[in-house]
Amino acid sequence: MEFPAIESPANPLEPTKGLKPGSHLANGDQPQATDQPPLPEDSATSKAEKVEWNAASQDDTGSKRKRDADEAIDATPRKKGVAPIQAEFLLNGNPTQDADQFRPGDTREARDAQADGGNKRKKQKGQNTKRSFGSSRDTIQLCATRATQPEFSPNHCSFGESCKYEHDLRKYLQQGKRTDLKTFEKCPVWEAKGRCRAGWRCRFAMSHAEERKLDDGKNELVLLDNGSQHGLETVVQQDEADNDADIVNIATPEHRKKLMKRNISTPKADEYTKFLNKITNSEKVVSQSEGRNHNKSVSEDPTNEAARVDVEGADRDGDAEHEARDMNASYIEPKLRPSEKRRLYFGPETPVLAPLTTQGNLPFRKLCVGLGAQVTWSEMAMSLPLIQGQKQEWALLKAHQLELESPKYSPFEGNAVPEGYDNTRDFKFGAQISANKPWLALKATEVFREGAGSALMDSPAKLERILRGMNAVSGDVPIQAKIRTGTKDNKPTADRLIERLAFGGTEAERQGLGPPGVAAITLHGRSRQQRYTKQANWSYIAECASLVKSYNSKLSNRVDTNKGQDLQDINASERMYFIGNGDCYSHVDYYNHIEQAKVDSVMIARGALIKPWIFEEISAGQYLDKSSSERLRYVEQFVRNGLSCWGSDEIGVGTTRRFLLEWLSFACRYVPIGLLEHLPPSMNDRPPAYRGRDDLETLMASDNVKDWIKISEMFLGPAHENFKFDPKHKSNSYDKDGDYTAEG
Repeated sequence: MEFPAIESPANPLEPTKGLKPGSHLANGDQPQATDQPPLPEDSATSKAEKVEWNAASQDDTGSKRKRDADEAIDATPRKKGVAPIQAEFLLNGNPTQDADQFRPGDTREARDAQADGGNKRKKQKGQNTKRSFGSSRDTIQLCATRATQPEFSPNHCSFGESCKYEHDLRKYLQQGKRTDLKTFEKCPVWEAKGRCRAGWRCRFAMSHAEERKLDDGKNELVLLDNGSQHGLETVVQQDEADNDADIVNIATPEHRKKLMKRNISTPKADEYTKFLNKITNSEKVVSQSEGRNHNKSVSEDPTNEAARVDVEGADRDGDAEHEARDMNASYIEPKLRPSEKRRLYFGPETPVLAPLTTQGNLPFRKLCVGLGAQVTWSEMAMSLPLIQGQKQEWALLKAHQLELESPKYSPFEGNAVPEGYDNTRDFKFGAQISANKPWLALKATEVFREGAGSALMDSPAKLERILRGMNAVSGDVPIQAKIRTGTKDNKPTADRLIERLAFGGTEAERQGLGPPGVAAITLHGRSRQQRYTKQANWSYIAECASLVKSYNSKLSNRVDTNKGQDLQDINASERMYFIGNGDCYSHVDYYNHIEQAKVDSVMIARGALIKPWIFEEISAGQYLDKSSSERLRYVEQFVRNGLSCWGSDEIGVGTTRRFLLEWLSFACRYVPIGLLEHLPPSMNDRPPAYRGRDDLETLMASDNVKDWIKISEMFLGPAHENFKFDPKHKSNSYDKDGDYTAEG
């Protein structure tokens, strides 16, 4: 993927100077000075410079410092969990300390210790559950009828003088909005799309506008259309602006309105719901008959009146199982059975980008697709808000045109490409939907408490019914499931659940329903209770992969027909694909998991957040040592994607900044390959305090939220005075005095 060249960025620590390559201080390079202790308010770069300056004043030569550091490292064994950084980049030459004390930049613990007289405070853990992002709005808001119009446009506002928004364009430009940004020569949206939907509200507005002299001698401000260079003559409403040619899977305002008013019929879902209710009732009858049969075996006295009643009741319900099978005849079959749906394929050449909460947004997915991701998933959308037509929920399902391209595959001998697979009909993007109840909030913990989300693993029959229903109404779109090892630590249940998803449970067997028709399963090698602590259990993933392989053999050989299995309910690929997920941080991890765990592909989550070019490494089969300037270009590309998606007005810039900071809270954990003493790198290794190979690399390694703000300002300018950002996880960043909030 080609990225536009950028100029050397300004140094956020010293705006008058540019960011220059780092240099090793040697005797005579700098004037001698007394030691300067790092201060709590210092940025990562400042601290690195002071530590190096102090070291220079104590030693006569740089080579002596490096030799002493090497000897210290050789003499002391490294501690597990600490990234093995080369001695010349360490700030103190001792990598065996607790990794929590030596994170890039000014660690929170070090700051706390300084503020508390050297006593180390307790490490903060958990999530910031009540995050606030402030607001980013114009001081004076421009009326929509003027937003994309020439200054003297006759376009009339229906509210007239009672309109609460500003109609005087020059007043708005001078007093209502902040000065235009100069971080890009031209508005990125205007350059990419030929027009800017924000119009005069754009923070780069004057880069696509001009003042023209009219015949009557007046000067008029006019917006330009990239290419035609004529003034824009139409008003672009926000909802209409969302329908850009490169954005797909959009629910129009009219469609959402019909959903809100329940004016859209759902005949397939209605029929399945009726069928499901009948099946549920029949299962109750079967359970009651089993209880009565038990009573019949207990009593053998034919003269016993109570026993005779039980026997007669058991006889009446003796055919309950056959009645349950007959219930199936009342169900109107879906237009397409699982065997008739579109075929899928997963293989080593199809690395998967995980459905990332918060960060799995369209701009980030677009960046990863450009770097080689072959399958992407939307953020988790809740089913009920979708049915209710809520705009913010449908926004999660938008996709970029690049995500509708076909994933690459290699049809070679021995590869598991299903017969009849049409790669041209397949595409990269998939929507992740989670079932929830009407009163359910959107927090994962509340979803679980109400029996939805990962709690469905403890209700396998319910989960099976949901998947069958999805298959019944999804047309030719195959259904996949993503699960964890279980809900509790050391009590995995995924193996039993996978068997049910392959063949169906005992209830389905009694009713003659056949397999649920699940096309693929992704297993995250952690439990719900474990969350993201400890390492993923790839041994258990390998066990489940072996089970799936045996199940696929049964499905392909059609050996299960003695149980009444309907072959139409076997998915079209005649096999169930199995994807592993957890702790994939390099191409080495990726191919090791495929070869050793025998999964079809690997889903990548945090590894992609820390270094999105992991997909490039997988394709190339080697490590890529990205320079700080290359990594900054990825930041620029994300900003361009964000402005194109969320808009270049004040609100869009604030939204782009917020999600950029969310990403940087992970990206700062990356330790450049060129700084490590040995490979492979580990996602769970935390680095001691170090400096990068240049100022920018040091800055990008900082876990100080204010340094992230500085990086965002390189492309988005100063943050709005009302802008706030709280890191999602308390351990992700810090500020002095324990304040984790950064403000504009």
